[in-house]
Amino acid sequence: MELISYSEKDTIEIGKKIAKQLKKGIIVILSGDLGSGKTKLTEGILSYFGLQDEISSPTFTIVNEYYANDLNIYHFDLYRLEDIDEFLSIGGEEYFDKGICIIEWGELLEDILPNDYIKINFSRDSENENIRKINIEINKARTE
Repeated sequence: MELISYSEKDTIEIGKKIAKQLKKGIIVILSGDLGSGKTKLTEGILSYFGLQDEISSPTFTIVNEYYANDLNIYHFDLYRLEDIDEFLSIGGEEYFDKGICIIEWGELLEDILPNDYIKINFSRDSENENIRKINIEINKARTE
């Protein structure tokens, strides 16, 4: 499914709509260039759960943890990680079944994701710098 965002506000609203479908154990992978809307979409997801005043980019901490209505939400930013091993060394995979995981730059982990996951790819419009194309894919867990 492809959605179009014409502003940061639109991206936040799209995040709220996506959040309605999320529950414990869901992993959301966010992929796209710097400044393409990943953190704004996360802001929308968190605001749906009443956490709009707590959002911050976890770039320097790797993960921020939020709690709402007995639900854990983990917001990862893997931009600074070099490979999957760094993620595994911090125990990142232990978060997967504990709550909702929102993972910026999460394409790094696609080979180790244990469950079905949602992948959201952001791209900029070449003619209008405010427009974002947001492609949403539902991926099924790999079976061996």
